[in-house]
Amino acid sequence: MSSQTEPQTIAPAAAGTTALPAEVAARLKRDGTGLVAAIIQQHDSGEVLMLGWMDDEALHRTLTSGRVTFYSRSRREYWRKGDTSGHVQWVKSVALDCDGDALLVKVDQVGAACHTGTRTCFDGRMLDATAGTGVQ
Repeated sequence: MSSQTEPQTIAPAAAGTTALPAEVAARLKRDGTGLVAAIIQQHDSGEVLMLGWMDDEALHRTLTSGRVTFYSRSRREYWRKGDTSGHVQWVKSVALDCDGDALLVKVDQVGAACHTGTRTCFDGRMLDATAGTGVQ
């Protein structure tokens, strides 16, 4: 018999059902499934590492634990970055954008941020785009 338990499949926490302070919860503009986009950025270099999703509970855990927690839309469960890979994200600061629909989480990233093993989820994934000149 295994000592590990199977992860619970759960829906995102409904607003007002977690320990997230009411004044923070009231400022969030969640999508139709109760989630807010969380942009993860390396605190000292400004490098954008990844995009994840948080509900109220994941945000509460992130604000109070010192580690980033996401809500996985595909697995329908919470996951704390680095628990299985060792690629931990140590929280340095969290900000809410002006519209309340996105979070900027500045972290100290240990190892790769992307599940593919690259430093960021954007490495080697450039799209062809016409660059603007900055002159009108």
